[in-house]
Amino acid sequence: MPEARVEYRLVRDAVVREVRRGRVGVDDVCDAHPELLRAARNVGRPLADDCPICGEARTVQVTYVFGAGLPAGGRCPGSAAELQRLQRRSQPVLCYDVEVCPACAWHHLLRRYPAGGRTAGAGASDRARSRTRG
Repeated sequence: MPEARVEYRLVRDAVVREVRRGRVGVDDVCDAHPELLRAARNVGRPLADDCPICGEARTVQVTYVFGAGLPAGGRCPGSAAELQRLQRRSQPVLCYDVEVCPACAWHHLLRRYPAGGRTAGAGASDRARSRTRG
């Protein structure tokens, strides 16, 4: 069974509520890794919302792609075209979209979704085409 898209918006909203109520400290949620912050500043795609924690900056989305033949730490595509190429690979990949605030280091996983890989139908039609050529 293929993996499904998983949205983490409800979890994100619960964390934000807990911070606003003082049950979770800002330091506990504004602790993005320096490499994630670098990616956010250099290749992050702007989102429509201001940061839910500091309110001082727009959040950006950073996507990481993991799969066979990619670096162990995943690949952070630098452009929409590179992301599309990775998502159209013949081998399956898992994509993770992360919301990041470059100003205060807030970060939260937005969604996880599969991409790439051949479907059973595509593989069968490719085999049929190769038999007719040969």
